[in-house]
This record gives sequence, C-alpha cells and structure tokens, in this order.
Amino acid sequence: MEKAGYDLIIAGGGPAGLTAGLYGARARLRTLLVEKMAPGGQAASTFHIENYPGFDQGISGPDLSQAMETQAKRFGLEVTYGEVKRLGAREPFWELEIEERKMSAKAVIVATGVEPRKLGVPGEETLRGRGVSYCATCDGPFFKDQDIGVIGGGDSAVEEALYLTRFASRVYLVHRRDALRAEKIIQERAFENPKIEILWDTVVTRVVGDSGVEGLELQNVKTKDTRSLKVGGVFFYVGWLSNTGFLRGILNLDDQGYVLTDDTMATSAVGVFAAGDVRKKLLRQIATAVGDGATAAFAAEKYIESRKWP
Repeated sequence: MEKAGYDLIIAGGGPAGLTAGLYGARARLRTLLVEKMAPGGQAASTFHIENYPGFDQGISGPDLSQAMETQAKRFGLEVTYGEVKRLGAREPFWELEIEERKMSAKAVIVATGVEPRKLGVPGEETLRGRGVSYCATCDGPFFKDQDIGVIGGGDSAVEEALYLTRFASRVYLVHRRDALRAEKIIQERAFENPKIEILWDTVVTRVVGDSGVEGLELQNVKTKDTRSLKVGGVFFYVGWLSNTGFLRGILNLDDQGYVLTDDTMATSAVGVFAAGDVRKKLLRQIATAVGDGATAAFAAEKYIESRKWP
C-alpha cells in the first residue's frame, strides 16, 4: 500500500505555521511547511512589534519571522514555496495539491492566515500598485515628503499610520466612526503625533487618479457632506478575509469563512487541524498564533501515534 510522503504538512508559514513546524520537527515527525510568499505571514510585513513577550524594546516583524524560520529549520523542518490549491482525502492520508505538485501526509495543519479586505470603491483596484497599497512597511518609503491617506481605525490602521509619518509630510487617518478601535496606547501616540490628522465619521467613495493616485473623494457619514482630499497614496486597513477558499466543502467554516476548531485545534475532518488567524477565535495576535501552532502540532502528533499506518 502507498505510504505518505510526510507525517505532517503545514499549509501557511506565518507565526502559527512556523511554530507548528518547530514542534512537529522536534517531535521527529517528517514535517513540510508550504508557504505561498515568504515565511512570516502578516507579521513579516509589520514594521515594529512590541506586544510579543520577551522583547522589551520590541522587534521588527521581518526579524522575528526570520528567527522563527531559522529555529524551526534547525530541527529539520522542510520548507517549500507555492500555493495550496486543493485539500482532499486519499485514504488513509490527506493529499494537498500545491501548484502542479501533489503531496500526501498523515496529518495536515491549516495555517493559511488572512489577507487584506478590499474596500471596493472605484479606483482602488485600477490603481493598486500605483499609489494604492495594503502594506506600509512594503511601500511607505515611496511616499517620502508626500501627503497620504490611511483608511481604517483598528490596530493595523493606526500602527501603520504612525509608521508612515517617518516618510510622509502628513498622514490623514480616515475613519468611518467617531472613535478609534485600536489599543488605547496606540491611539494616544496617534493623537500626540503632529503629522497625523484624523478625519472622523468619514468614508472614501473614490480613489482619484489616472496613472497614479492623485486624491480621494470623501463623504461624512453623518452630514453627507462631500469633499476632495489631495494625496499621493492611500493605504487600506479595513479588515481581513480568511484564506480558506480551497477548504470549502472539506472543513466546516463559519459564515465569514474562518475554520471552526475545538480546543485541540482539530477541525471537522479527522487528521486536519487549524491554527492562527485562519480559525474562528477571539483574538488574532502573534502570541495567540504561536499558542495555536504549538497545540495543533502536539495534537497532530498524538493523532498520528494513535493510528496504524501503511
């Protein structure tokens, strides 16, 4: 009978996936991590992380991601690159289709995370990469001495608005409500920063520009008044979408597409676990992703040990 190519395959290389890889490799499971882009996930695109325990002065997202990857590889974790297109059962194993390749495993951990939600206003898609961005760390330096807009009011929006003041002349934080949702300490820093101007009760109705972003059309949600704002770039932080399209019909998902698990990270499919931002949970942070990854790998190890394999 056919044997599995791996004991454990992990889909996704953010903090949850890398931690699962570390625990799987240390358990001497033959473990493969599949990452679509670069290890670290959303953490790798975060300029400064200061709420992850153990770093009293904070640490950059790329540095933390690199350290996690190096540590896991030291114990034997294998890493390959590509997007998981399909997950299917091939008894008694699970089979993953990765680009043009197929790989099998005794157990799978889904840690594919989330991607930025698009606002869907005119001009957003056509000007993406030409002034419209979803990653301040990636694109902030391109807007030196310019006025830019940041859309949103949560942790990501406010943190990245603060980061963008390193480059921009002025940062307009456009928020549809009359209060921010970000952590209080982050809010305080934004209020104190002279380069940040908050436009309350305001939404973007259009991104203006031909070959690049030239401005925003805005509307006050209470008064319905409209105005134009001249900016050279705009960064959207209006929420997240789970990367679970390839799992529909395979695992139980909630109405927003997040994977449903129990407290051992087990999903509705035997032998498949989920960890990190991709699963339904109260708090999506690096600290909780790491805990999820450790739990999922430990549960996968016990599942593998409990069965007889060809």
